Amino acid sequence: MIASIEGELLSAEEGTALLQVGALTYEILVPAADLAALAGQRGATVRFVTLHYLEGQGQGSSFWPRLIGFRSAEDRDFFELFTTVKGIGVRRALRALQRPFAEVATAIARRDEKALTALPEVGKKMAESIVVELKDKVARFTASASGGMPMVAGGGVATVSLAGAAGDAVIVLVQLGEPRPLAERLVERALQVEGGKAEAQVLVAAALRMRGSV
Repeated sequence: MIASIEGELLSAEEGTALLQVGALTYEILVPAADLAALAGQRGATVRFVTLHYLEGQGQGSSFWPRLIGFRSAEDRDFFELFTTVKGIGVRRALRALQRPFAEVATAIARRDEKALTALPEVGKKMAESIVVELKDKVARFTASASGGMPMVAGGGVATVSLAGAAGDAVIVLVQLGEPRPLAERLVERALQVEGGKAEAQVLVAAALRMRGSV
């Protein structure tokens, strides 16, 4: 069983990261929520907390070992809980979890079905099932939800000083472990370099490059 893995990130796209560890290159499935941040870390040394599982092929006639990589053990635990909902398999969950996990957990705790239906792969009935099955099980995952910021109508997150793509970039940096004040300063500097219309992915990449100089 592989519990964690560290190496050079070669690529991250379409739900898959390639990680070089010595002479080996591992294919690691990653949640949609992490792709933007990982795209800005190509060539860097990154560490994943992993979940090792067997994926059925050919109607269950054969099985392939798969690794899923997460930014933290807490994210892994939430993913495992999320996939206990009937109808949500591993691949579906990877696509559906497009927002930070703590934000999704907060929506579940608040029974915000509208926010959940904004996620890929989640319709009205699925959102209802998620709320019914998990509403009393997600409390420990909501404490760090966007730094404790309130949810806004429709399931978004209200940022304190930055909004839009900049706000999303701050959330990604916080998910990566940066203190919120530092994340905001990094994004503000990234905005000066990349311009106010830059997408969140571009801002995250620029912020990570500037991290050592702030």
